[in-house]
Amino acid sequence: MTATDIAIAGAGIIGLSIARELTARGMTVTVHDPEPGSGASTVAAGMLAPVTESQFGEEPLSRLSLASAKLWPEFAAGLGITDAYRDTGTIFVGVDAADAAELDRQLKLYRDYGLACQPLSAAEARQHIPLLSPSVSKGLLAATDHQVDTRRVHAALLEACRAAGVNFVPRRVTDPSTVDAGLLVVAAGSWSAKLLGLPVRPVRGQVVRLRGPDELGYTVRARVRGRTVYVVPRASGEVVIGATQDDRGFDTAATAGDTNALLRDTLEVLPELAEYELAEVNVGLRPGTPDNAPLLGRTADPRVVAATGHFRQGILLAPITAALIGDLIATGTVPEALKPFDPLRFDAS
Repeated sequence: MTATDIAIAGAGIIGLSIARELTARGMTVTVHDPEPGSGASTVAAGMLAPVTESQFGEEPLSRLSLASAKLWPEFAAGLGITDAYRDTGTIFVGVDAADAAELDRQLKLYRDYGLACQPLSAAEARQHIPLLSPSVSKGLLAATDHQVDTRRVHAALLEACRAAGVNFVPRRVTDPSTVDAGLLVVAAGSWSAKLLGLPVRPVRGQVVRLRGPDELGYTVRARVRGRTVYVVPRASGEVVIGATQDDRGFDTAATAGDTNALLRDTLEVLPELAEYELAEVNVGLRPGTPDNAPLLGRTADPRVVAATGHFRQGILLAPITAALIGDLIATGTVPEALKPFDPLRFDAS
């Protein structure tokens, strides 16, 4: 495809990454979004953990995630925000025997994928993070699980797209037929279902943001008597704690109960965070699909390409999604890596 007119529905990190990629390939791009950055992208903690949440049968998604994780250092550098990319690694901790057994499963998973993962005794975990409480019984160090500051990534993408000449239209696309463009890329997250007629649903996730000294050094992923919580520190002193997961439609109201649950489990393993300032409580709507994998590629409408349904991995998958969707649009050929994520796969089953 030569230079053409491409419209993108959605100005989250996925939509903006694609817009940046397409303009770099010489295409003219217009992005439609009433409020860029108002969705899940700027709520997300930004953990780059390719296999942490892998389930049996999700190997294609894990491979895609691993490939995208390798792109992130260059992606951040290209945006001029290398300091927003933090590669100090992640420490997993568990409290009771069942938590410790789950860490053993996690260790095996990492090793099955050939990833560095070091088991830690409770004492060794506390050597890495002195703030850990005595309730921690075991740990793991996953050196390859990194993180990015999603708000800085989004702001940098927005700036890069504007500098590259991307046009922004402050409206929500509700019908592909109303978009005057040669091709429409739907990257509207949880709002994609109506545009695509495909099974994308909002999965609610609440996070808490604290502010205090940058003392942790590592991202912490804790299991607390079977419950999970993550704690993601920023160099700025922000600490992102998350996340709940439930189906409540498009309800983005934060609740006291969810806030309490997140803080309870966090303070069980990191009690000194009780002295940090409570800065924000946010809710994001992750775009989920029936098999937890994204919808990437052509749809039944030849004018519409899907780039949505990334669920919990939208930030991680942004670089490779942009590159592969760029290849698809530029060449007209479906890249091999996209085939497992055919948006029409549910119709075929």
